[in-house]
Amino acid sequence: MYDIITFGAAIQDIYIKPEKFKILGSSKFATGKGVCFGLGSKIDVEDMQFSSGGGGTNTAASFAKQGFLTAFCGAVGLDISGTSLIDELSRLNIDIRFIKRFAEKATSHSVVLSGLKEDRTIFVYKGASELLDKDIIPWQDIRETRWFYVAPLAGNLCNNFEAIVNFAKENNIKIAVNPGHSQLSLPKKTLKDIFAKIDILILNQEEASFLTKTPYKKESLIFKKLDKLCPGVAIMTKGKEGVVVSDGKFMYLAKALKTEVADTVGAGDAFASGFVSAFIKENQNIEKAIQLGIANSSSCLSQTGAKNGLLTSLQEFEKVKVEKTKI
Repeated sequence: MYDIITFGAAIQDIYIKPEKFKILGSSKFATGKGVCFGLGSKIDVEDMQFSSGGGGTNTAASFAKQGFLTAFCGAVGLDISGTSLIDELSRLNIDIRFIKRFAEKATSHSVVLSGLKEDRTIFVYKGASELLDKDIIPWQDIRETRWFYVAPLAGNLCNNFEAIVNFAKENNIKIAVNPGHSQLSLPKKTLKDIFAKIDILILNQEEASFLTKTPYKKESLIFKKLDKLCPGVAIMTKGKEGVVVSDGKFMYLAKALKTEVADTVGAGDAFASGFVSAFIKENQNIEKAIQLGIANSSSCLSQTGAKNGLLTSLQEFEKVKVEKTKI
């Protein structure tokens, strides 16, 4: 019997720190700013690091470090990167038997431009992570678990999002979901059916705004809609501003810890897995779940790589103050 099985991407992250670049402001860029290099030039790289990533493996690593019997269900390519990812997960005491390997596509990769001062820019190749189909998910074998955790999904896995949730509901498996844009773009009726069955819904501000069609600053209205969609716990992370959580009866607010940021990749996964870990351990105590989630995210932010700063179950951590108000 597993404590938790995670679903999502397995990615080889490559961090590069270019020596020469310019950040230019222009309305032609979606974010208003762009990272620019000379066309046809050769750019020296000051530093390069390799690290594994992807929501499915990041959260699996966090759950394993928190002492849970953990498995990851996902896909990698039949290549060196795929082998490296599997070996790393095995070293982290994550069960790897539910990982499928494909020759059709290479293992998912991302190239992270670091050292940009203002924010990071990431190039993503989705690769083999998209190929896991419901017809090859070992449903009978993954039945023996207490929880599912579903990270952002793409490709076939996104199309089978509903099947994963339905399977959990039919087999009395608790489920936490951190949906990506592809999942949130599913038909309205499909999303309504899915969210009615989940226990914990985790969104950032942009995702919550997109899902509820409400400006992200109108938090009360967002949570009024989220509570109607999801009978379980609804979470909206706010980056540097902290987090807001609702269980339908109370609202919980907490600020982020002050942290010297080395890398933002994986911080959302660290919060989500930390929250779910304490929620399970502490008999659904939301205040303690928020505290571990924020501490885990803060620790992740302090180191480069999505898994390097994750807290273990034996580590002490700073606990934020959580405000609780009746809805």
